Amino acid sequence: MVYDIGIVTLNGNPMGYDIIGDIHGQADKLESLLGRMGYRRSAGTWRHASRKAIFVGDFIDRGPKQLETVNLVRRMVDDGHALAVMGNHEFNAIAWFLPDAERPGQHLRVRDGRNRQQHAAFLAAVEHRPAEHREGLDRVRSPPLPPDLPRLRAAHACWHAGYMAELEPRLAPGRRLTEDLVQAASREGWMEFRTVEGLTKGLEAPLPAGHSFRDKDGHPRRRVRLRWWDPAATTLRQAAMMDRDALAQLPETEVPGGHRAAYDDAKPVFFGHYWLSGTPAPQSATVACVDYSAGAEGALVAYRRDGEPTLEAARFVASH
Repeated sequence: MVYDIGIVTLNGNPMGYDIIGDIHGQADKLESLLGRMGYRRSAGTWRHASRKAIFVGDFIDRGPKQLETVNLVRRMVDDGHALAVMGNHEFNAIAWFLPDAERPGQHLRVRDGRNRQQHAAFLAAVEHRPAEHREGLDRVRSPPLPPDLPRLRAAHACWHAGYMAELEPRLAPGRRLTEDLVQAASREGWMEFRTVEGLTKGLEAPLPAGHSFRDKDGHPRRRVRLRWWDPAATTLRQAAMMDRDALAQLPETEVPGGHRAAYDDAKPVFFGHYWLSGTPAPQSATVACVDYSAGAEGALVAYRRDGEPTLEAARFVASH
């Protein structure tokens, strides 16, 4: 089996694109959003006369309609009405399912309580039906990465040219992850782990001794996600994605160079993953996150890209 990694360079096409954030099993929100953007259901799929959707990954987990979401996305992709990249939840689902070649009787993703909790909604839909579980995994695989188009880039969590260059020679035709690469990318300390982790989960840095915080699921964390897209965020206090009170406690220490990625601003980049809230807006003239916590109480958000010279807040659309 081969699996698509969650990166894609999209280069050149007069067609408009709608970049859609993390869905997390919220098929109703997805249908609402598509309808608001002028997509219509026809012949078993959603389509638009002059536009194409780009899904930035994390189709599964958390929400109430797992297979409905996966099937909707997959049909749009198969019928040529959408492109997609792999999110960390899709990678985790594959690693949960695959046996670990180095640990007989174990799986690549440790099946402990914390990982099961994160993956519970998808497992509830497929775990006791092996054929549907495998079919579901076949459907969460992103399709072969599309050809380059000139006016945007899309990633799930991070655009990192160095990591992509490291990974590229290892990919199967169509720039896809092989099962051997999934095995390697599941082993902490390996190059493949670092690159796939960075691209699908973003860049993180360890917190100084004595500092920690709780994530959105209440789990304690001693590593923090970084604003990799912000060239001015050179210290932990500037770059760490934490609430204000926790940030105020951080020292103004420099982010280690290996935990940073300099985005070149050559064209706009869109990504999901970060569970933002509030009114959608670009992070800069060339950077936009489209994940506004649809997996919980937030709206599913898209950005409508038509080649405008700088990104505009007015081009975001929400499901409700």
